[in-house]
Amino acid sequence: MFKALIVEKNEDGKTHASVQEIGEDRLPEGAVTVDVAYSTVNYKDGLCIGPGGGLVRNYPHVPGIDFAGTVSASDHECYQPGDAVVLTGWRVGEVHWGGYAQKARVKPEWLVPLPEGLTARQAMAVGTAGLTAMLAVMALEDHGLTPDAELPVLVTGASGGVGSVAVAILANLGYKVAAVTGRPDNAGYLHDLGATEIVDRAELAETTRKPLEAERWAGCIDAVGSAMLARVLGQIAYGGSVAAVGLAGGADLPATVIPFLLRGVNLLGIDSVMQPYDNRLRAWQRIATDLPMEKLESMIHPATLDDLPQLGADILKGQVRGRVVVDLNG
Repeated sequence: MFKALIVEKNEDGKTHASVQEIGEDRLPEGAVTVDVAYSTVNYKDGLCIGPGGGLVRNYPHVPGIDFAGTVSASDHECYQPGDAVVLTGWRVGEVHWGGYAQKARVKPEWLVPLPEGLTARQAMAVGTAGLTAMLAVMALEDHGLTPDAELPVLVTGASGGVGSVAVAILANLGYKVAAVTGRPDNAGYLHDLGATEIVDRAELAETTRKPLEAERWAGCIDAVGSAMLARVLGQIAYGGSVAAVGLAGGADLPATVIPFLLRGVNLLGIDSVMQPYDNRLRAWQRIATDLPMEKLESMIHPATLDDLPQLGADILKGQVRGRVVVDLNG
């Protein structure tokens, strides 16, 4: 028997989450069974735990869109008992049971070996959000961004999971980083991560009729979208790129084609869910070398299974800063 956070649907259509003890016979099909050590709390997890349950189709369900742990049983030659692994993406925690249980059973191709130099706890301090941040950094660099850029790289939604890790990675690589936040009390936190400039969210939320403005940013990692993304596109330097990783502000993009035509701006969509194995492996290996562990520790807020129902509600309200690491055995 092992513990899991089970989300169930009542007869009235509402969902509720509770910690229960279940057996391995309840686990879904998969060739690899993992003893889960740590998971995280992401925005999608909040949606799965909440009363709406918008991302979940089949109940009962175990949320948790990522996890790190140790293989306990395997029918696949690539993984043996005792192997340290990490999983992100593939709609785990949405369609397939996820990381909020002490055991998980998954397809082997969804896993990546835990990189040397990272512990399971550190991997989940990074988690899906940090992997997305690294994929965004890699995409900007693949399109020509280098640390010697004269202008700073902008990170919107910088206080959140993706933004926090992006700021730390970029600063560690030698980039000048401008971090956008709507909370002045987060300035010290962002400076500690390596931000050289703090930008008030209200400044970029203001609408303008100008399709182009003065070049302010060498590139951008945008976790907000919508009107803020439209504003930022007109401020990117010639030939620069924006790696768009989230839609916290909505899916509409009230922009024109002028930044793309006259400045050659690239808009790069980053989705960590269906990344090819080689991309995921390269990103995790770079995380192990390019993300300073002391800054990673400053982002961590510890939690247990019992804390998850409240944390799911808090993250939907924008009240979670940094990275929440869930100790499945705590």
